[in-house]
Amino acid sequence: MKNQKGFSLIELLIVVAIILIIAAIAIPNLLRSRMAANEASAAGSARTIATANVTYSTTYNQGFAGSLADLGPPLGGSATSAFADLIDSQLAAATAITTPKSGYFFTYTPDPAGGGATPSPATPNQTYTVVGVPASPNVTGVSHFCVDQTNVVCKDPAAANAIASNPGVACDDGSGTYFPPM
Repeated sequence: MKNQKGFSLIELLIVVAIILIIAAIAIPNLLRSRMAANEASAAGSARTIATANVTYSTTYNQGFAGSLADLGPPLGGSATSAFADLIDSQLAAATAITTPKSGYFFTYTPDPAGGGATPSPATPNQTYTVVGVPASPNVTGVSHFCVDQTNVVCKDPAAANAIASNPGVACDDGSGTYFPPM
């Protein structure tokens, strides 16, 4: 019997083939898990914005915030109605094309009939709409999320009823036309 040292080429190829098969099964599941995590984060971010807006409204007595940045941290000093320090800086900046939060961008639309972008006690914002859309559809997420002054987070899993093209409208007009509640 001959003394063998090491593995034959066939044995190595079989091991590599098994590893590739396992990777082919695991990678799609990993990507789906990441999308599910991004969507859960987007729903949580929408809930955070809604809660921050209620706190903003009761603290500053001028209705809801005029922009997402109004809910964010101050550049220096203490919190004011312009920078209420109610959400983190990453979420406050998630409206720009270059800075998504967990794979989602958020569009904040204040009450156009109220104070708009600059609310005050005389002209408070009575409504707002926040729509969360995936930064890369079908990669970072599939569903669109929406929350408005009713504080009900809504989800459109097919993104068929997305209202990003109609800013200022509520997430749900009462008939479920735009986004069904989660």
